[in-house]
Amino acid sequence: MSTARAVRVGVRKLPEGKPFTRERFLEHGSRSAVDRTLSRLAGRGEIQRVARGVFVRPRTSRFVGAVAPDILEVVEAIAGNNGETVQVHGAEGARRFGLSTQVPTAPVFHTSASSRTIRIANIAVRMVHTSNRRRLQFAGEAAGAALAALWYLGKNNVTPEAVATIEAALGPAEFQRLRSAEMPAWMTKALAAAPDSLHG
Repeated sequence: MSTARAVRVGVRKLPEGKPFTRERFLEHGSRSAVDRTLSRLAGRGEIQRVARGVFVRPRTSRFVGAVAPDILEVVEAIAGNNGETVQVHGAEGARRFGLSTQVPTAPVFHTSASSRTIRIANIAVRMVHTSNRRRLQFAGEAAGAALAALWYLGKNNVTPEAVATIEAALGPAEFQRLRSAEMPAWMTKALAAAPDSLHG
């Protein structure tokens, strides 16, 4: 099977709206051959280029028409390709748990790689380097988002009420996972003081 045909067949098997990178198809031929095929598919509208080297099969909704790709999924595809670890920013983590109403003006992620701005479907996404590996624990998981939220809120704003909100949202198993993270003493103390109603 030619590279072009193998890539076309592979692309059509992928779920709509799920980001993928060209590296997925390099087993079928050279980078240039794969790139040419993906470019042709993009030109015909069969796939959409959402970031450098990242594509999706377009997904549409009868209510809103074209559905934009999930920013986090695109970032994770890029991160996986680069071998970097990414974590949601603490402001986004706090918003997810209802601990903050502040919405970042642009998506921001912590990364183990260099700081940079990438464009995803015309949205500028900031990638901020952190050398503190503790901030990247459980990246991509609910416990990781909770950990990011705690770092963002800081020692003086992590109240028993905030911890109870996180615990209720995570559930017993995931909250125990959060408590197992390597964290500063003040954070360990705040989580240890949480009521035993959920984690026994």
